[in-house]
Amino acid sequence: MKKPVLFAVLFLMMCVFTQQEKFQAASLPQDSTTVHDIALIPENWEFTPQSVEFPEYKSGPAMKLLTSSEPAVLKGMNFTDGTIEYDMEPLDPRFTSIYFRWQTSKENECFYFRTGRAGNPQAIDAIQYAPHLDGINLWDLLFHYQTNADFRKGEWNHVKLLISGKQMRAYVNDMTRPALEVPMLEGNTTAGTLAFDGQVIISHLQVTPRAVEGLAPEAGLDPLGSDPRYLRNWQVSEPITTDQNIDFSYEWVPNADTKWEAISAEHRGLVNLTRKFGQGDGRRIVWLKTGIRSEKDQTKILHFGFSDEVWVLINESPLYVDKNLYNTPMAKQPDGRCSIENTSFKVPLQAGDNQLMVGVTNFFYGWGIVARFDDLDGIRLEE
Repeated sequence: MKKPVLFAVLFLMMCVFTQQEKFQAASLPQDSTTVHDIALIPENWEFTPQSVEFPEYKSGPAMKLLTSSEPAVLKGMNFTDGTIEYDMEPLDPRFTSIYFRWQTSKENECFYFRTGRAGNPQAIDAIQYAPHLDGINLWDLLFHYQTNADFRKGEWNHVKLLISGKQMRAYVNDMTRPALEVPMLEGNTTAGTLAFDGQVIISHLQVTPRAVEGLAPEAGLDPLGSDPRYLRNWQVSEPITTDQNIDFSYEWVPNADTKWEAISAEHRGLVNLTRKFGQGDGRRIVWLKTGIRSEKDQTKILHFGFSDEVWVLINESPLYVDKNLYNTPMAKQPDGRCSIENTSFKVPLQAGDNQLMVGVTNFFYGWGIVARFDDLDGIRLEE
């Protein structure tokens, strides 16, 4: 082979080898704490054509997401625990998100910025953690995982996530104090890749496996776990898909043929119906029931949170009907989300055994209830 031809072949092989190294850079060993710089080049990412650019921006290579909804997904990574750091300049008028332990768009963990709060460090909903379960974003069930953060448009903002087992700490610009601490990650996934969405410019993306700075992998303390007033043990029926034009029908009320299954409250007393039943088509209703034993005839105050509509019966008699529909006049505080702050009402109990039954519908994001009595004097909850 002549030398010019040989040199040309060698040059092409070197180009291919270099490109493969960049492509394979996303595959990280999980047995070390080496810092890995993730190359912001097209070959490393899956994305819809014309939705992402890879410019030189300010201090170096960057990835620019051009749409609000099309994600850029990192190829080849299987991240479990460690540190994720990057710089971001938000462009989107509403949201920009980073996903970790991404299996699919339906199953992942998500930390996001409400970019309309940029420049307002006192906004209490500037950032939030919320996983996707079967394609449902649980933002309306987990409002307690939101808080303020000082970030701005038109400049770099440094983001750092520490992820260890069931816990996460999120830092925004101030690396000395977490902006958000999540003691109990709520997603179904334990490993997966990274992804971004929302109009944003990303740079200096680094991943360090297993570097968790002493953050324990076990779930942290449930601040409400020792409060006995929460109704935690229920039976649940199978979902019924309802006619959108019918508000309620007594044909949906359980009967002797209804099949029941046990369900227990999760973190903070939440009965998470989304985790149980996933995503459905249209408006669905299930029934929850639980027992209350009372020493005498008496009335108790029940504090109650729900998403989206409820019909409450006590001993088969109608007791309470309400709606908590986001972005409507019927939305409850806080902001149409499921919270123990949503409402409260009186529950008349007879001496002996009582049955509390709740019909719950869902057709918008997360689905569930949380319930707590004022006190337990003279009553005993189902165990």
